[in-house]
Amino acid sequence: MTKYVLFDTETTGNQKEDRIIQIGAMVVGSRGEVEVYDELCSSDVDIKIEAMEVHNITPDLLIGKNPFVATKFWNDLKQLNSENNYLIAHNIQFDLGMLEKEGFSNRMKLIDTLRCSKHLYPDSEYHRLQYFRYSLGLYKDEEREACKHNIVIKAHDAIGDVLVMKLLLSKLVAQVKEQYRGVNPMVKLEELTRTPVMMKSFKFGKYKGEEITDIARSDAGYIRWMLKSLELDEDLKYTLERILENV
Repeated sequence: MTKYVLFDTETTGNQKEDRIIQIGAMVVGSRGEVEVYDELCSSDVDIKIEAMEVHNITPDLLIGKNPFVATKFWNDLKQLNSENNYLIAHNIQFDLGMLEKEGFSNRMKLIDTLRCSKHLYPDSEYHRLQYFRYSLGLYKDEEREACKHNIVIKAHDAIGDVLVMKLLLSKLVAQVKEQYRGVNPMVKLEELTRTPVMMKSFKFGKYKGEEITDIARSDAGYIRWMLKSLELDEDLKYTLERILENV
């Protein structure tokens, strides 16, 4: 029976040396049964102050906690790691990368709710999970869902984010059913996860809000500078490279 592993990590930071210090997950069965994981874990890597600003996890909270590879989630994840199941996260490459640092080699099908939301909600001003929490009205249903699974909702808390992501996933499934009639929604979301997104407009910088194709015609040098000088997400990099080919 297929299982859907929705997960999120909180970490010591976002650099090469950083590691997981909290895992939140909901494993959903094909009949709707849910198992919840909310575990803090110790790490030999110091938590960066910038990371504490985001998730509020301080070193004293990790005293006496097991390392990630001794958590229940890690043990169960290894058992779930088969091509029959789905691994789901918002910006999955980051969280999957953190798992890989712990020795995980994925065999599950992947769904990235961030990339899928870019495909299915192209006109959304932003595609951050917390932005969708309010723009799609997910917050109206989260308390009921949280009570059902004994979860406390907090922004930038791993299990709280997973619950919001579960609600977002339901919206994405509904969008697939509307936009791609007759197609299995989960199969389509996996396909969309593998498909780079052509972005329409800039979300930051001096041309924020302007059409990328317009700027490519008027200031191609700026786009070349971005590609050379900035660390861009995969979709924006893909978009800029494709557009420059046609300038």
